[in-house]
Amino acid sequence: MSEGSTEKTAFKRVMLKISGEALMGDQGFGLHPPTVERIAREVKSVHDQGVEICMVIGGGNIFRGLAGSAQGMERTTADYMGMLATVMNALAMQSALEGLGVFTRVISAIRMDEVAEPYIRRRAVRHLEKKRVCIFAAGTGNPYFTTDTAATLRANEMACEAIFKGTKVDGVYDKDPVKHDDAVRYDTVSYDDCLAKNLKVMDASAIALARDNNLPIIVFSLDEPGGFRGILAGSGTFTWVGEGK
Repeated sequence: MSEGSTEKTAFKRVMLKISGEALMGDQGFGLHPPTVERIAREVKSVHDQGVEICMVIGGGNIFRGLAGSAQGMERTTADYMGMLATVMNALAMQSALEGLGVFTRVISAIRMDEVAEPYIRRRAVRHLEKKRVCIFAAGTGNPYFTTDTAATLRANEMACEAIFKGTKVDGVYDKDPVKHDDAVRYDTVSYDDCLAKNLKVMDASAIALARDNNLPIIVFSLDEPGGFRGILAGSGTFTWVGEGK
């Protein structure tokens, strides 16, 4: 990514992938409205630069299908419940963004016409061209696929130039930096190394899909004020996952 001013960005269309847990702040569950608004302001700051933004938000702050399955719930049912949780998060983010004056569309892979548009690729592309933020909800609409995979799939379908993965740390480490003081951060790492070293950037299906389409993944801290905008302008700390900048 080249250096540039905050008024110029290296990308014109990007996918922002965040976890549901990012929306719960210091709470142990659910939505924390001030945190949702803070993230919405980060998105607005990038949108104001003219960048077209897609978003996928996980549902783990409300319900995680894999966890439900581990507790004895039938996996398909648990995954559909997790998909519905992502719709709730998408609606919360839509409300926050539109409160800031950013036109937003929630687009669901599961039809629920009263609250979200159905996913139609050409319509979604047109929304982006009209500078609306598109939040893709309900994953891929299929069980057994994570929101990481959904984000990578939609990013490819929307011709995004990169996936921005917002996390609680400022990049990809060889081990959990919260638990290990000697954890080493990667500036760049290849798709194959992510898979071989099990670096937990995204799940294996998402990494493989990104690799097959040469779609870079940029991992950064969502807790760093101005971080999303700064990285788009060529500054800040992040890890580039791909075959080279």
